[in-house]
Amino acid sequence: MTFKCCAIIPSFNHSKAVGETVRLLRGAELPVFIIDDGSGEPSRAVLAALHAPDQDVIVHRFDTNRGKGSAVIKGFELARAAGFTHALQIDADGQHDLTMLPEFTALGEAHPGALIAGAPIFDETMPRSRRRGRRITHFWVGIETLSMRPADTMCGLRLYPIDHVTKLLTTHQLGCRMEFDTEIFVRLFWAGIPIFFVPVRVVYPSGNLSNFDLLRDNWLIAKMHARLVLAMPLRLAQILRNRRRLADAPRHWSLLVERGAYWGLGILAFFYRLTGRYGCMAAVFPIALYFHLTGSQQRRASREFLRRAYRAKGIDYDPGWVATFRHSLGFARKTVDTFAAWVGGIDPNAVVAIDQQTLDRVTASGQGILLIVSHLGNIEISRALLDDAQRSRIKLLVHTMHAQNFARVLNRFRPDAMVDTIQVTDMNPGTMIALKETIEHGDWLAIAGDRTPVRGDERVSMAPFLGHDAPFPQGPYVLAHLLECPVYLMFCMRQAGGYNLYFEMFAQRITLPRHGRQAAITGWAARYAKRLESFCLIDPFQWYNFFDYWQSPPLDEKAAPQ
Repeated sequence: MTFKCCAIIPSFNHSKAVGETVRLLRGAELPVFIIDDGSGEPSRAVLAALHAPDQDVIVHRFDTNRGKGSAVIKGFELARAAGFTHALQIDADGQHDLTMLPEFTALGEAHPGALIAGAPIFDETMPRSRRRGRRITHFWVGIETLSMRPADTMCGLRLYPIDHVTKLLTTHQLGCRMEFDTEIFVRLFWAGIPIFFVPVRVVYPSGNLSNFDLLRDNWLIAKMHARLVLAMPLRLAQILRNRRRLADAPRHWSLLVERGAYWGLGILAFFYRLTGRYGCMAAVFPIALYFHLTGSQQRRASREFLRRAYRAKGIDYDPGWVATFRHSLGFARKTVDTFAAWVGGIDPNAVVAIDQQTLDRVTASGQGILLIVSHLGNIEISRALLDDAQRSRIKLLVHTMHAQNFARVLNRFRPDAMVDTIQVTDMNPGTMIALKETIEHGDWLAIAGDRTPVRGDERVSMAPFLGHDAPFPQGPYVLAHLLECPVYLMFCMRQAGGYNLYFEMFAQRITLPRHGRQAAITGWAARYAKRLESFCLIDPFQWYNFFDYWQSPPLDEKAAPQ
């Protein structure tokens, strides 16, 4: 089947951002169908002015408001009649980060029978009432799918396979208003359609108009969930059979790390306030057990990593449930220790620098550096125990809003704590200039060297890691080349009675030649992977990347270590 994709924009009285949305979609060479769901003036005139069939922009208008679901379904009909195989649904209010469009279309083309759904990454602009509503919906969807895997079922950015949608719509009558997005997701899941998630940043613009009717739409959503739950017994075998498709679908690490991030941290903070660090350690056990029991993908990733790590050490070890739970419990302990360090519950002397002389020399020099860190051990505890002056020099480059979730909880205990983060997904020429100024000011930029980019794998290099090639981000080495500054590595590993801090130079400068650039980047990535591996083997249970790091089928238990 030839992949032929268009975009559908349902709109009711949203006109401020729709023009820019259309421009970006056309820039991505996607024909656009705008469904005006009975908008009043001035939105009606703005939408009508966008109608340009010769430029592949079609505006279809309903005389009266019929609801978002009806508008999207009409878009499906128009797209199918025009010969399109896939339709990208996108809201008209400008909330979604459209730089992720290539990720949606690439996944859709590679998996033409799948639903590609957006997994929103929210910032502080999200209203609290919306957060509560999404949690309630997520709870009911978990029951209806017998799975906690769906990252989100309400995001208005998703790519549909039109044939599967048409078949569903001919056999079922779906809700026509705000309940549509969730119901079509659940019913496609029931039908056995594979589902992939793509992380998407979502903002709530100032003055944004909401078409959500509090009484009517909540009633319709409640009825929709009641219909789905009552229909479950007749489809139980089908649901159990098809839930595996969602669980086994490849998911990017940025989706996995957000599982329960805010409420889980909130619970830990509550117990810390009541009982202190050691009481919190006891309370964390059932929380870790819950996430371990419900995180089948994380359990598989843990087992696979531990197996590879021990084989690299020359030990034939097949980790079972107890070992993977120990791994999960170690991550929970890391979170407690980090929080305790930030609020003064850990003695700064608990962290011992292995090479204190190098650390003191670089600190005293006042020179800006790029610091490559990882999700091995607990690098955050070392940052928490720094004095205010040194901590203010460290800027952490992050991919997701997880750091902001931690900052929100921490702020309730220690408002003066500095959790200075920069979103990597905002990298642009302006950001690069700011980062350059940061280095010139003498600050330290910290970036993870073990997490691939959120926006696909086009900026990764394969490097040997624990006997097999794994993808490593190119970003740290490209950034070091552009910033023209020294590069250091830092690891902080838990030892008996405290932590050991390892601080070492990685390169005085990283220069990438114009010819052979990719080979040079791959060389630096391989060099970093080798150092990362050596520290992993100190204690594999302190590796906190709970996803398929090699992005490959599980290692054959009989395979010999390489």
